[in-house]
Amino acid sequence: MKIGVIGYGKMGRMIEDVAGRHHLEVTECFEDVRPLRVDDATRRALEGVSVLIDFSVPGAVLKNIQACADLSVNLVEGTTGWHHQLTEAQKIVEDSGIGMVYASNFSLGVNLFYQIVERAGELLRAFDSYDPFVDESHHKFKKDAPSGTALVLKQILEERYGGKEIPVTSVRAGYIPGMHSVSFDSTVDTIHLQHTARSREGFAEGAILAAEWIVGRKGLYAFGDVLTSILHKDGAE
Repeated sequence: MKIGVIGYGKMGRMIEDVAGRHHLEVTECFEDVRPLRVDDATRRALEGVSVLIDFSVPGAVLKNIQACADLSVNLVEGTTGWHHQLTEAQKIVEDSGIGMVYASNFSLGVNLFYQIVERAGELLRAFDSYDPFVDESHHKFKKDAPSGTALVLKQILEERYGGKEIPVTSVRAGYIPGMHSVSFDSTVDTIHLQHTARSREGFAEGAILAAEWIVGRKGLYAFGDVLTSILHKDGAE
């Protein structure tokens, strides 16, 4: 299977490394000096490419989705900081008939962490003595704050707490790969849940999993949909 990468920074290079272990070939890379364009040369270059994986910048996401739609190529969108434009993205995907998977975080561990936090919120919302809050830290180069992952955690808790505003704090410093924690604090104790990323490799593994899954599919999917599909399939077998 052949794939392409949009944004050949640290994540793009990690995608290339991880793809090789999965017997996938990265045949095309698009970046500032060679942006993704809708032209005959790009169409020729993408012949045989099943999916593009985008880890670029928030401001380019809708443009990249539209380009993939025009080129009839499925997309895995790993860029963060653009989800306020999800409605526009969904329309582009549905109108064009391509398939797309998006996530604020493609780490398998983070997506399991979402489920743990969801269950914790269901348990603790019955007790007024516990106040929930989210804290996240990332390297100084990360542009969006709060992170997309922190916003998902905030949304999960707010849904469990009936719309109660959940505070989020963010730190951007040093070279932190990524840390997200959810705490439930009372006057007598604190319950603390935390996920810490050790490297970007986990994000790349999840993106490759999503790329393999979206081949031959149409429509817009969250990464959670991919995991649910895989888990149900395994359970059925």
